[in-house]
Amino acid sequence: MILVTGASGNVGSQVMDAVVKTGKPLKALYRSEKDAANRPAGVPAAIADFADRSAMMRALEGVDQVFLVCGPVPQLVDLESKAIEACKAAGVQHLVLNSALGAGVFDASFPRWHNQVEKVLAASGLRHSIIRPNSFMQNIVNYYAPTIRTQGAFYSSMGAARVSFIDTRDIGAFVATLFTSPSHQGATYELNGPEALTYAELAEKVSQVTGTPARYVDIPIPQQRQAMLDQGMPSWQVEALIDLQRYYIEGRGGVVDNVFADVVGRQPLRMTQFLREFKSAFIAPMAHPA
Repeated sequence: MILVTGASGNVGSQVMDAVVKTGKPLKALYRSEKDAANRPAGVPAAIADFADRSAMMRALEGVDQVFLVCGPVPQLVDLESKAIEACKAAGVQHLVLNSALGAGVFDASFPRWHNQVEKVLAASGLRHSIIRPNSFMQNIVNYYAPTIRTQGAFYSSMGAARVSFIDTRDIGAFVATLFTSPSHQGATYELNGPEALTYAELAEKVSQVTGTPARYVDIPIPQQRQAMLDQGMPSWQVEALIDLQRYYIEGRGGVVDNVFADVVGRQPLRMTQFLREFKSAFIAPMAHPA
């Protein structure tokens, strides 16, 4: 049986859906009954926090493979380390870790945290695979669509940096494939999308595909920092994201390769197809006459 942690999150939910399609038995891990309420029909739920050893051991009963993902919180290293310890104690045979792009080569913010977890996993002796995904296409809808709808623009400090965006559904499909063969154990995969776009090129695609005028406005980093703080984002998260942004600005986030296709057997979703599917998110609702 496969245990999918973070089953209500951006990636965990897609891994769960992809595993469901394979027909393999699985269990979904949630932090609360409320989060578990919206899970797919027929998927059993386990409720546990990584820090709660006894709850984790109950969740791991009958489980031989695990997808491990944790939200971007300052306690990430401690929480995932505890989850790895529980998996080892429970006799898990294969763990797939959701790490971060740049882990191991970029000593800052999230990549540094994830690299520490990768080292804990290696030292544990557990058979494992690691994925390091690039930026999610879904983030475009979550973070940029609102101002595109209202202002015809979105804002960041990325300059002309290129990003190989990947759909989280493709990440889910990739992980589900890793669970099917022992040949993936011991492998680390950088997961990139099929094209490397600047934010200006992304804006052009949004305009062409959705019919909503969109432009990218490059702003100074101090202005970006203040905008995130004004939105209520905690300062540690703001600094971590700005730190991570340097990885892309330095030209390291625009890799395009065949890793996804070689493992899954098809090409990853392209940006134009993604934008067509989520077109309504970029279109402002019609104003109703009074």
